Amino acid sequence: MSAGNSGRATKWASAVTAALVATALTATVSPAEAAAPAGTGKYVALGDSYAAGAGIPASSAGLCLRSDHDYGHLVAAALAPSSYVDRSCAGAKVGALTTPQKDVGIVVNDPQLDAVTPDTSLVTLTIGGDDLGTSDLGFGDLAVTCIALSLTDPFGAPCRAFYGNTLNDRLDSASAQLAEALRKLRAKAPKARVVIVGYPSVLPDDPKKCLGKMPVTTGDLAFLRSVLGRLNDKVSETATAAGATYVDTLGPTKGHDSCSSDPWIEGLLPASPTLPLHPNATGERVMADAVLNALGH
Repeated sequence: MSAGNSGRATKWASAVTAALVATALTATVSPAEAAAPAGTGKYVALGDSYAAGAGIPASSAGLCLRSDHDYGHLVAAALAPSSYVDRSCAGAKVGALTTPQKDVGIVVNDPQLDAVTPDTSLVTLTIGGDDLGTSDLGFGDLAVTCIALSLTDPFGAPCRAFYGNTLNDRLDSASAQLAEALRKLRAKAPKARVVIVGYPSVLPDDPKKCLGKMPVTTGDLAFLRSVLGRLNDKVSETATAAGATYVDTLGPTKGHDSCSSDPWIEGLLPASPTLPLHPNATGERVMADAVLNALGH
């Protein structure tokens, strides 16, 4: 073959190759067939006070204390979904996903899963912590109990002795309810991306950092920290089994717990507007960033 013919053949082969690649890309990633990113359709935020940003101004929805600076609102602002619905509510236990939430017999929030519809593309959810307590205080219920019991044994772990295996049993029950609720959620919105958001670093790994800042014995602070760890483990396991995405917020908030000098989760007497032992506005922002990072945004 002459040099001229060889050159023309090479150019022709390159053109054909380019055309085939373009055709393949068009066939496999056409706009009509490409999946829309999570959050571009309807986004529904569900959960308890940690999801609601309870206590952070400005609040709405009555006793649900739903903040316009909760992580759901911040995620929605970044994603710009076609619609956004926030049904999170302070005091919500796992059962509040499927049954009305009541306070003194009065309904304060409809079943949260009622907000999920077939066109939902993204759901975020933080829940389970309130199931640790018997009152609406949830995890705060444990803190109050541990504070009271510290007077009976200042150098021991009276709270740990009081609860025994009770909290493990409560976590097992809550995770079973959550698994069933996630099945119902999937049936209502089979195409939705479901993101389960874990709890942040409420207490430090080293309980001695809380000396003089929280009236709970060192032994019981370690106990409470271990309970929070088991809570996140249970929620993570349940989320994974249900095919949902679990987002860790414990790691991103470490060093900014309720006993730190720069808390993103406030102590028993909050210095920033929020509920005791709950994320402040910065904490909610960090939780939102963790969600957005998981979504690749």
